[in-house]
Amino acid sequence: MQGDIDLLLDHPLGALLGYFTVAILGLVIFLSFFEMVTKYNCWDEIRKGNLAVAMATGGKIFGICNILRFSIQAGASIYETMKWSLVGFLLLLLAYFLFEFLTPVFSIDDEIAADNRAVGFTALLISVSLSYVIGAAIS
Repeated sequence: MQGDIDLLLDHPLGALLGYFTVAILGLVIFLSFFEMVTKYNCWDEIRKGNLAVAMATGGKIFGICNILRFSIQAGASIYETMKWSLVGFLLLLLAYFLFEFLTPVFSIDDEIAADNRAVGFTALLISVSLSYVIGAAIS
């Protein structure tokens, strides 16, 4: 079966569809894990118009996709791309916990849930910035 998949991935359209599928599945899975570790429900808060949650979630989406971009750009196979996306996600998750730990004066989750846009924007910048560091290490 892996040989058949590799044949499909040799064609540019097959590679595009393969990497796109990996990106979508990765986003769904990784965002589900982020959802489990936050005190708020991202999509409910976004539906209510919580811009801080939208920024923090957007940063996570960008960060995950940016890591995938670097992996693809480095010429990694689709299997290596899946591996790097998992490693990148774990590092972004670690960064999220460090952000919470390094701000003992207030709870990041509580502030973002309360639509504190400064905290949401900072969370966005941390995810985006670190995705470039992780991506540069991949390539």
